[in-house]
Amino acid sequence: MGTNSSQNQIVRLLIEQGTITEKQYEHAQRVQKKLSVYQPLLKVLKELKFISDAEIKATIQSSSNSIRIGDLLTELGYISEDDLQAACRIQAESKEKQRLGTILVKQNYIDEQLLIEILSIQMGFPLLDPSLTEIDRELCQKIPSKILRSHCFLPLKKEDKHVLVALADPLDQDAKDVASRFLGAPIKPALSPRITLENLINQICKHPSSRTRYSGIKAGPQSAVGIVNEIILQAVANDASDIHIEPLPDRLQVRFREDGVLAHYKDFPHNLIPQISSRIKIMCQADIAEKRRHQGGRILFEHEEGQLDLRVSIYITVHGEKIVLRLLNRKQQLFDIQSIGLSPKMLSRFLENAVYQPSGVLLVTGPTGSGKTSTIYSCINTLKSPKVSIITAEEPVEYVIDGIAQCSIDPKIDLTFEETLRHIVRQDPDIIVIGEIRDTYSAEVAVQAALTGHKVLSTFHTEDSIGGLIRLLNMNIAPFLVSSTVVSVLAQRLLRRVCPFCATDTKPTPVQLQRLRCTPADLEGAHFKKGRGCSKCKQTGYKGRIGVFELLVLDELVRNAILEQKTSYDIRNISIKHSGLITLLEDGLLKAAQGTTTIDEVLRCLPNLSNPRSLGEIRRLSGL
Repeated sequence: MGTNSSQNQIVRLLIEQGTITEKQYEHAQRVQKKLSVYQPLLKVLKELKFISDAEIKATIQSSSNSIRIGDLLTELGYISEDDLQAACRIQAESKEKQRLGTILVKQNYIDEQLLIEILSIQMGFPLLDPSLTEIDRELCQKIPSKILRSHCFLPLKKEDKHVLVALADPLDQDAKDVASRFLGAPIKPALSPRITLENLINQICKHPSSRTRYSGIKAGPQSAVGIVNEIILQAVANDASDIHIEPLPDRLQVRFREDGVLAHYKDFPHNLIPQISSRIKIMCQADIAEKRRHQGGRILFEHEEGQLDLRVSIYITVHGEKIVLRLLNRKQQLFDIQSIGLSPKMLSRFLENAVYQPSGVLLVTGPTGSGKTSTIYSCINTLKSPKVSIITAEEPVEYVIDGIAQCSIDPKIDLTFEETLRHIVRQDPDIIVIGEIRDTYSAEVAVQAALTGHKVLSTFHTEDSIGGLIRLLNMNIAPFLVSSTVVSVLAQRLLRRVCPFCATDTKPTPVQLQRLRCTPADLEGAHFKKGRGCSKCKQTGYKGRIGVFELLVLDELVRNAILEQKTSYDIRNISIKHSGLITLLEDGLLKAAQGTTTIDEVLRCLPNLSNPRSLGEIRRLSGL
């Protein structure tokens, strides 16, 4: 075997443990040599699907010889060999002792959060991101706040004879000794981000006995407080995106939007309507006495799993106040751009021609609830770097990311989109994120920022990708500006996934074929499925959702069509015939043919603006 011991220690261990074979290793080496851009061998093995992240982690932790952090980061492809050598030189020349990881973060070679994750793998310590609700206050009271701050650690909970303690540096023996001495028990160290621990220590020291205002833990189940808490907590458990509380002539109906579809949760007696309505108004600081006008507000709801952000809309109907609560910040889960559901060729084009472009406007379009914000944030997560300034203007901020300047619009205090966008370009940003292009002013700001060399990401409410361009033109943005600044438009929808626990094979009906404008020959090789319904999917046949996409990349032909002010029909035909455009319907059909979703979902959710091509042709264009 020709592995270099200093550069491919993990690969060598993988071969020794039989996780990969010599043939797989040699094949990966051949692929690596043919790549135009250098990729570490471990990354090549992963992309060839010879190994997984879990197998790499297990191999590192099972090794009797610890792998140095610098070698680990280099082999995993997070830093280059040159970066490592530069950091080692700084470490050698520094008068005070500094850990290599600290130098790498300070010199912007790596993001601190990523370094913490790698250290967790290397040292075998669990990686935790604790919240206030997870901390045992009694344990904290045993330790002076000065000690907590100086050594940067927090006791979390008792585990048998040990105490689980989150430390910024689990190798700091002094901190571990101090913690053990004050707690009177041996400790079990865990690794947590320093900034998280510092923030929590500050909160605990300022408010040692603070409790959430809306936890309602001791509220009676039949009281208005208990009922509202029960509704919200059940919505969280069901992974709902919205709660609809609707007054009817004889009762109060509560429904949850799950996987994009409303599902009935529970009915309450009519006489409870005033109490429930008043309780929600108090929580969102709305006017409790006003029953004739629409209102809105926000609730920060603390529960066992963390904090939940709810946007409240109160709408006056003939039967009383209908209340809709939108659940935000449920899991703080950011999607990797590789896993949002783009087909291989579409993903490659999206990254190369849109995400990695140094400037220009990238638009993500679709109706409300189609996952646009998640896609935008997956792009931000890909672009995020200590060397790049990213600034956002959103209403509201849905995902909080460290290292990014995020502004949540609040018209109540005159913090409007217009006011924010006026200041945003003065902040020396590299990347600007505008939550939504909603008027001519925000469209002009996006275009002008792109003209001055900025990268702009934003969302739009249009039916498809071509519609995004036409909408900009209808906002009186000059065709030559649209043509020269917009680099890509990604249209998307979310379709429900077939439940894997009750999926069964099926065939399209003649009516479905007619609505799809397809023949059986067009769908040759398809494996359509549908869910029979089971307890896992609540008898719906669906569980979870999958993204469906349409990517328009503005090449010369499309740009010329915009300059010539051709119709959306003409631009669509040019894109399909010459620019490799796969329509939303075609991408949905492809995912249905793979058994991921159903034809019914495709017909329910996707626009049918042109006849789809054959399944074989769609597969070829998708790279499948």
